[in-house]
Amino acid sequence: MAYVTTSNRMLINGALVHSSSGEFDESINPATEEVIGQSPRGTKEDVERAVAAAETAWPGWAATTPSERGARMRAFGEALRARSEEILKVEVADTGNTITPMRGDVGVAVESLGYYAGLIHELKGETMPATPDNLHLTLREPYGVVARIAPFNHPLMFAVARTAAALAAGNAVIVKPPETSPLSAMVLAEIASDMLPPGVFNILTGAGATVGDAIVRHPGIKRIAFIGSPSTGRAIQRAAAETAVKHVTLELGGKNPLIAFPDTDPDTIADAAVRGMNFTWQGQSCGSTSRLLLHEDIHDAVLERVVERVSKLKIGDPTDPATDMGPVNSRIQHEKVLSFFETAKSDGSRRMTGGGRPSGANFEKGFWVEPTVYAGVRPGMRLWQEEVFGPILSVGRWRTVDEAIELANSTEYGLTGAVWTNDIRNALSVARQIRSGHVWINGVSNHFLGVPFGGMKNSGVGREEGIEEMFSYTEAKTINIMLN
Repeated sequence: MAYVTTSNRMLINGALVHSSSGEFDESINPATEEVIGQSPRGTKEDVERAVAAAETAWPGWAATTPSERGARMRAFGEALRARSEEILKVEVADTGNTITPMRGDVGVAVESLGYYAGLIHELKGETMPATPDNLHLTLREPYGVVARIAPFNHPLMFAVARTAAALAAGNAVIVKPPETSPLSAMVLAEIASDMLPPGVFNILTGAGATVGDAIVRHPGIKRIAFIGSPSTGRAIQRAAAETAVKHVTLELGGKNPLIAFPDTDPDTIADAAVRGMNFTWQGQSCGSTSRLLLHEDIHDAVLERVVERVSKLKIGDPTDPATDMGPVNSRIQHEKVLSFFETAKSDGSRRMTGGGRPSGANFEKGFWVEPTVYAGVRPGMRLWQEEVFGPILSVGRWRTVDEAIELANSTEYGLTGAVWTNDIRNALSVARQIRSGHVWINGVSNHFLGVPFGGMKNSGVGREEGIEEMFSYTEAKTINIMLN
């Protein structure tokens, strides 16, 4: 396969540049294992250049009026939309995600830019009547230079949608794309170089161990946001704390429960379970409801229907609109997912469908995994406790409501959860007792712009996607005007 894009430069200070190393990393198509592009192998020197550019740029960006800054952000979004088909082609090849759901990612990015552009006027301080003769007030000021480390499941969407709040608040941004799927970020670099002032938006490709670590440790970057695994999130917290006092927000993994009550329809629950597992993203979604907790009265009926639906999912070419599921993102991710199958052979769970690599000539190359369902999964098992980040659904059963809540909360994670019932009292009671940051009642998967999203426990700190995210990219300054 030929390269899917000739874009191969980073963005520093408004200029499209190669790395100071002069070296490149190859990108591999997860479906074919063919080389489809290359990205600069960034260095610590590149990080220094980007930070210096951002330091110079942010005061001018922050000094623009809300209307001017918002207009620039909206224009940036429209420029992204104009190249959306090109971005789609690149991302499908570079991530392995299927083309039909992937079509929405640029739209989410554009919508987020518009949303935060419209919120800039809300960056208001307060006055406090602390004393009768003086005036006490607060202002919101940007951190200055901030960083976003993006994951591989939605590279461009997270690089844009999750930096929009920082831009709105007047910060300059440094984006570190995922090293396994960096190609769309270099298309993004071309767009941003034309649409935003030099130094306001910078993109650095390369390995997390070098570029990512240098970003996290740089004392000039006081605000960092990361989406990824809990182990990497904790490593970022440690590394950041070694060089400076920083504001770090993390959206990490999930082993999210879907609790189904006996008053629900088995077909409806089966549909929700398959949709909530995000098989169309190969299960590579931190919000996936990967633990299906079924009341014993409906367990068998729902399980039968789930297995039937999952076994019919079409695996294949991600560029085919009829494909339901593509390959997982990388060789490392592939090996990790397959390791769960080995563990499950001796843990007492029951494999209901899938559980390996699909057979056939079309799957001899690539990082393919069958969509899989295990039943009889219990809290002591790896399939219950660890995030797979792959297409494996674990099914357990419960008898009492207290047992369901205990099972739901029996992992280190607390990102999302779902409660399905026709009894509003049960719905609200259980939703409040689940230790998850984002809970659906009779729903799964959906995010709603303006509604905060984030995790409890080891699933993260901080909230994104709402006005709180924009405020989190500011610091409060207190001014006391002594009139007497």
